[in-house]
Amino acid sequence: MTTLSTTVVPSSPLLQVRDLCIAFRTRGEDNVVVDRVGFELDRGRTLGIVGESGSGKSVTCLALLGLLPRPQARVVQGTAWYGGLDLLAQPDRILRTLRGNRISFVFQDPLSALNPYLSIGAQLVEPLRVHRGTSSVEARHRAVEALEEVGIRDPRRRIDGYPHEFSGGMRQRVMIAMALITQPDILIADEPTTALDVTVQAQILGLLRDLQQRHGMAMIFVSHDLRVVSGIADQVLVMQAGRSVETGPTRALFAAPQADYTRRLLDAVPHGRKAPAAPGLGRAAAPLLCVEHLGVTFPGHGSGFGKAPAPIAAVADVSLEIRPGEILGVVGETGSGKSTLARAIVRLVKPDAGRVQLRQQDWSELDPSALRLARRKVQMVFQDPYSSLNPRMTVHDCLAEALRVKGTLPPLALRERIAGLLADVGLEASAAGRYPHEFSGGQRQRIAIARALAPEPDLLIADEPVSALDVTIQGQILELLLKINRRSGLALLFISHDLSVIGYIADRVAVLHRGRLVELAETDTLFVRPAHEYTRALLAAMPAAIPPAAA
Repeated sequence: MTTLSTTVVPSSPLLQVRDLCIAFRTRGEDNVVVDRVGFELDRGRTLGIVGESGSGKSVTCLALLGLLPRPQARVVQGTAWYGGLDLLAQPDRILRTLRGNRISFVFQDPLSALNPYLSIGAQLVEPLRVHRGTSSVEARHRAVEALEEVGIRDPRRRIDGYPHEFSGGMRQRVMIAMALITQPDILIADEPTTALDVTVQAQILGLLRDLQQRHGMAMIFVSHDLRVVSGIADQVLVMQAGRSVETGPTRALFAAPQADYTRRLLDAVPHGRKAPAAPGLGRAAAPLLCVEHLGVTFPGHGSGFGKAPAPIAAVADVSLEIRPGEILGVVGETGSGKSTLARAIVRLVKPDAGRVQLRQQDWSELDPSALRLARRKVQMVFQDPYSSLNPRMTVHDCLAEALRVKGTLPPLALRERIAGLLADVGLEASAAGRYPHEFSGGQRQRIAIARALAPEPDLLIADEPVSALDVTIQGQILELLLKINRRSGLALLFISHDLSVIGYIADRVAVLHRGRLVELAETDTLFVRPAHEYTRALLAAMPAAIPPAAA
């Protein structure tokens, strides 16, 4: 039987981390990625850890449970006291008795964290069977109760389902149920709502708060979204490049940050309204883009019993206009038809109803050759620039390919044009000789925008271009798009599920729900006086603004 070697330490706080240093070994050298980080966590309280990608947030949490990738990563020094144990000094056999038992982890992507070959029920009962020796009958009963507690409807039926049969929000609820089924002392939630729609995010955050109060557990909440952290955390630890730059009570820290880095993070949170649109824009201008009664239907999935599958209306009877220089925001939850609408506009998806006109030219009447020419005036920027950029092409070749639609340029003129495009998006001319993998996510998105600008389009369609980026990089990309819009009068169709981003950048907002346009209004009007019930639900689900200083 395994015995735990303990040392007498104060019973409070519940978790005490001191001088944590973590190094990754690369090419025979140790590179410190977490440098002397420390914090405390009290029972029933929540610590928010914020910072940009690469700041060491997730690595810090993984180290506590011995989950660092080996042999590349190792803890160089530090202590993490929990229940009389220094977690960093324990062998794997001890940590296995704690993981998923006294300390549980909820990961950002539940689909990759759940086993696709096992039913939800089989994965839920495992912690009880392994850690508590619970009988299979009792474990299944507890699993049904756990699913019900996290809001899964009809848990007795859904417990035998598989991960792919659940939506993203439901999978995250399953992960939370699995983490809490043993009633742990500490829950570590690593970016648990980053990829979720605003309404689902609000549900998950409310669920975590409710369960924490009900069970009295402590929580570490990792996120780069400061608005979310401000609404759920009691204390905040700000990390930059592996170091702790500031820590303190949430309200006081956000109201009066002491570190320059914290102030930059807070300044980058979208708030208020952008500057006025490009001069010369008027309501009387003829529409640049007209979408009339657009419909896109996809074939449904058959039941396998001879019944004809019902078609799915991804976009149904949508009509809208965009004027030169205007920024039209399109918002809605996953599955609302936002991306399908964008693809149907440029005929990457063929509509089965309605029509699209660009400068009064009906695209439905164009043959393939004429359509290719017309598409030069409408360019797209996608959510993931890495998958949309050819990894085998340098930035020079990528931009040169996009410039060829305007005709062949002499080598010197081509280099100058590419340098100009890179300068327009805030990159050095030297970036032209590098490959996509040599850039950060924000830099790759700038390259994708430069490529979209190369053919000198009239309309830029940006499909969730900042949803996967850190708050500071997000702010930079938004300012870049606004700068281009003001300077050149380029019209934008900006798609997002983040209403704060839409509220900051858009002149007007179109709200999609289940493929239908339920509201279209000026941004200020929509945010103050939403007309549709669904719009009101989206606005109500937005994370609260960063709290002001206490009186």
